[in-house]
Amino acid sequence: MHAQCNKFIEGPPVDIPLGAPAVREDDFLMFLSVGRWCARRPKRTLAAWLLLLAVSAVTVAVFGKVTTEAVTIPGSDSQAAREAGTAFHDSASGRQPVVLYAPPGTASLTDPGTKRAVEAAARAVAKVPHVVAVTSPYDPAGSSALSADGRTGYLTVELDLSGRDIAAHTTRSIVDAAAPATGAGLEVTAGGDLAAAADKGSTGHSETIGLAAAFVVLAVGFGSLVAAGVPLLNGALGLAVSLSVIGLVGHLMDMPSSGTTIAAMIGLGVGIDYTLFCLTRYRELRAAGMGVEDAAARTMAGSGKAVAFAGCAVITALAGLALGGLPLLHALALAPAIAVLVAMALTLTLLPALLSLLGKRLTPKVRPRQASPEQAQATHGRPRGWGRVAEFVAARPWRSLLAGLLVTGVLGLPASQLTFGQLDAGDKAAGTSSRIAYDRLADAFGPGVNGPLQVTGELTRPAAGPADGRITAVSDALRVAHGVASVAPAQLSSNGRQVRWQVTPATAPGDPTTATLVGDLRDDVLPSATAGTDQVTHVGGVTAAQDDLNERLARRMPVIVGFVLTVAALLLLLAFRSPVVAVKAALMNLVSVAAAYGVLTAVFAWGWGADLIALGGPVPIPGYVPLLMFAVLFGLSMDYEVFLLSAVRAAYLSGGDNRQAVISGLTGTGRIITSAALIMVSVFLSYLLSDDPVVKMFGLGLAAAVALDATVVRGILVPSTMVLLGRANWWLPAWLDRLLPHLDVEDDGHDHVRPRTDTDDDDTDSTDSTDKAGGTDGPDAPDSAPVTVTRRSS
Repeated sequence: MHAQCNKFIEGPPVDIPLGAPAVREDDFLMFLSVGRWCARRPKRTLAAWLLLLAVSAVTVAVFGKVTTEAVTIPGSDSQAAREAGTAFHDSASGRQPVVLYAPPGTASLTDPGTKRAVEAAARAVAKVPHVVAVTSPYDPAGSSALSADGRTGYLTVELDLSGRDIAAHTTRSIVDAAAPATGAGLEVTAGGDLAAAADKGSTGHSETIGLAAAFVVLAVGFGSLVAAGVPLLNGALGLAVSLSVIGLVGHLMDMPSSGTTIAAMIGLGVGIDYTLFCLTRYRELRAAGMGVEDAAARTMAGSGKAVAFAGCAVITALAGLALGGLPLLHALALAPAIAVLVAMALTLTLLPALLSLLGKRLTPKVRPRQASPEQAQATHGRPRGWGRVAEFVAARPWRSLLAGLLVTGVLGLPASQLTFGQLDAGDKAAGTSSRIAYDRLADAFGPGVNGPLQVTGELTRPAAGPADGRITAVSDALRVAHGVASVAPAQLSSNGRQVRWQVTPATAPGDPTTATLVGDLRDDVLPSATAGTDQVTHVGGVTAAQDDLNERLARRMPVIVGFVLTVAALLLLLAFRSPVVAVKAALMNLVSVAAAYGVLTAVFAWGWGADLIALGGPVPIPGYVPLLMFAVLFGLSMDYEVFLLSAVRAAYLSGGDNRQAVISGLTGTGRIITSAALIMVSVFLSYLLSDDPVVKMFGLGLAAAVALDATVVRGILVPSTMVLLGRANWWLPAWLDRLLPHLDVEDDGHDHVRPRTDTDDDDTDSTDSTDKAGGTDGPDAPDSAPVTVTRRSS
């Protein structure tokens, strides 16, 4: 990630003028020291990481990975209902359905033979470990679990495990125990948390495809299979370590399964990209004749420092989600933050060790000294690739700016229709246990049976029984409420102070009408029924909790967005000492995010092309998806922003010509930015193979945003605005100049070394990669290898 990498593999450095601000030694000494220490002890460093991987893997094997879809919203009405429900001493798992379906042509559940088989299955299921109670549709307490046509019913299973602790093998044991029902010709499918545990699949195929795509890009760019393998090794090792850690964190907090997958895609993407940027700089230094150890240490002092800056930017943006005050946001921010932190640590420690071990094999073949963009144009007539784009944009800034805004505006237009909704099991992939159970129950009992509401009442004076007038008034009001399909008899707690009703809506859990029902019950039906009494009521259940979650997210979103924007602008201000550049960069990031939201809305909320990504049609977008995507994208875009603007700023300080600096910066960084973005887009798109709609949302949304950011935003909008602003880009008030520290996130604080030419000594690669301290005086840099340097003033 070095501003001087004018090509994907190697290129001429950007000269730093004598008037550039000095960089103190302590700005880079830590990264230089860490890089040198690891390069001198490569086997020890590699062994330490492998030991960490082994320990984490063994710990996960012993304790297991834990995820849960439970949602806790402190201070919400649904949370109050959940807490009031603890007075009924339900089992840890709650009531989980095991759906029984008699296909056409088979005996119905009312057939005596089928009834005996179902009862035998219920007795067998009751003997499965962790099962504490089983209710069949033939028991008085389960009479409502048999459909009118006798074709569908369900066993109600209770366990001593919470939903987060139910494992796939527990579900398999329960379904296997129901063999008597299967033998009678019934279809047996677990539902609820049992189905969620069974449907938890590995995303290994997505990671494999992402790694394969990255390998192709790296192999073509580097022209070396060994060099292409280093970023993949770093990315794969980081993925394994971070997923193990996140799985163990699930024992301490509610970690949704989507959080683990999101961490995997982000960790793999940044892990490969960070290594790519550093490896590119290392090969450049090696081509210049620098020794292996010195090149590894210098890479960490410059590009490694930029990786730390970019990684901290991602983590800081994710930390802004804590302002949401929701445990779900804490978990969804912590998971990718762990993955980014591990990727950053691997890049700063394991990478210099690998560079030391493979130093000779990673050194590129000596090529003729590459000409500057201006020399190339004079020689060949016209620049190529990103150089041609840079010349076009600089010559027509207004036209380019309007074209870029038009593209992003069209993509972002659907975002004006973005609304928060909630997913249910009906949105799962066809063929999964969750989807089969959902469809069977909805067809037989109505869609609302998949998401019943739990209405609780708290009484100051204990009730003598369910016939208490305060209870019957609420029961009667619930039964006649619009949108209610049925109401179960009221349950009274042992102390008579808590009462509970199970309300089945007439619509599906994810239907907006059900959310409207929740609001009507809270605002109108229940207050009217309890007026003048000492009863306080609450509406809970999964649907109510999701509705509370979306309402809380909508309320907190401006605060989180404002925090992330402010932090991003401050970080860029520190890096480039320009208020104009910082504010403009933050606004450009908003453009990328808006376009990503537009793609998200068009594909998922409207269903455009949904069949192409294995969705049956439109699906609602949960409120946490756009919010988490916003934080992640701001952090990721910082990487490309720093890389491009560092090159532009260095060229501007060198020549003082803003327009030419923009051309030079875009020409020199365009190829590596698009290569890095292509890798990340490939990784993100590979997750479209997941059955989880939320994972698909993140995969497509992040891929669209990164692709747009690396092309339209960094290739057109940023350079065109910088050309139009001219010298105002670098305006800095005197008072702010005195306050800001001199922070150069790309510079390594040493002389800048130019690449070797064909006239330089070719013996550089003939020695072993274990250099002694001494840098270019070591055996990898023979005396005959000339090195051209450009010094900074102090």
